[in-house]
Amino acid sequence: MKGAKNVGVPGVVIPSKSCDDDNCPFHGTLRVRGMILEGTIVKFRANGTAIFEREYIYYDKKYKRYERRRSRIHVHVPPCLNVKEGDRVIIGETRPIAKSVAFVVLGKAGGQSA
Repeated sequence: MKGAKNVGVPGVVIPSKSCDDDNCPFHGTLRVRGMILEGTIVKFRANGTAIFEREYIYYDKKYKRYERRRSRIHVHVPPCLNVKEGDRVIIGETRPIAKSVAFVVLGKAGGQSA
């Protein structure tokens, strides 16, 4: 197995475990480009896929106040990362992996080792 590569995102720790996944940004050929988001893993779906949820504040001009919104994104979880439901993670945008999956989990947020 070849060594792990750096994905170029600050605050992301390279995992100590290796994997054979082609869609892994550390051990495969998947490149990270575009948006980098932080949020929570809500639930796991199909093999290697999870639901990521992030909350953000939106300003409503008509009523001149803020409201809390959330969005859910389907993400690919590489097998070399030890991620469970409820973990705060960092995700990065990639090329489309499946019909609704275009993001990959890069690691746990807050500098925790994966």
